[in-house]
This record gives sequence, structure tokens and C-alpha cells, in this order.
Amino acid sequence: MNAPQSSAHKTRGATLVEAVIAIGVLAVAIPMVFGTLAESGKTGMSSQAETRATWIIPACMDEIRASRDGRPLYFTATTTGQTFPPSGEIWALGFSEEGKPLGKLSKAGYEKGTKQLDGKTVRYIATLSSTQDVVREGYPAMLRVDLTLEYPAAVGAAKRSKLDFHTRMP
Repeated sequence: MNAPQSSAHKTRGATLVEAVIAIGVLAVAIPMVFGTLAESGKTGMSSQAETRATWIIPACMDEIRASRDGRPLYFTATTTGQTFPPSGEIWALGFSEEGKPLGKLSKAGYEKGTKQLDGKTVRYIATLSSTQDVVREGYPAMLRVDLTLEYPAAVGAAKRSKLDFHTRMP
């Protein structure tokens, strides 16, 4: 004798509505996950650049002082109070991932971006410039020095992220 099948026993599985809802949830969640991953990569690069800035900015200031003393490593000599770079030039230095100076970049290398300098990988670019600061009566003339740390060095200047630093010097 066969027992009658109860109406409680039905075919188990997902309905079309459940499948559509599941696909909708995935369609929203997956782009959010990838967006979060991309943003964390940018944040990581930014934090590395900020960390390296503690070595890069003093190296740039050392080059400015050396230029004023008539013994620059990368750029032309300047005098106290003289603005830099000279008209039509760009003062840009390439730095390694560790924050070590690799050398001077040409204007074209700066604009287009550069991956290597003298066979070494360039990760950061620092640009140096100055302008005459407003002189107040009774105070010595000062220059406003602008240092910009840009990364990644391999992309064009317009696409790089930038960290700006400013100081004054006689």
C-alpha cells in the first residue's frame, strides 16, 4: 500500500522572482566592492607619498640651498633673493619609491611622465618654484617657495595626484 503524498511536500528550488532579486543584489554589490578596492589603492598610494614626503621635501630644500651657495647638484646656480626656475625652465626632480633623488627631469619628461631615469624606476616627481613674496616695510625680502610632490611619475602631469608644500626663505 502506498501512502498518499502530502501537499506539504513540494518541489524545492528557487523561483524566478528569487533569482531576479539575487541577481539585482549582486549587480549592486559587486560594483561597490570594486569601487572600494580601487579607492583603497588610491589611499595607499597617497599615504605612501605622504610618508616619502618627509625625505623628499628636505632633499629639495637642500638642492635650493646648494643652488644659492653656487654648488647645485641638478639645477643652475642662483643667488639669495633670486626667484627660480629661470623663465621657460622647469625644476623637476625624479625620486625613487624609497624617496631617494634620481636626477633632474626635462620639461618633456615632466609633462609626459617618466618611468625611468638613468635606469632607475621613478615613482615621484617634485617640482620646485618660487615667487617674490609681498615685502613689508622693515622686513627683509622673502621668496615664497612652492614644492609639489606628484605621483605616480609614469603618467602625464595633468593626471598625477599632487601634494603641495610652501615655505618662505630670504
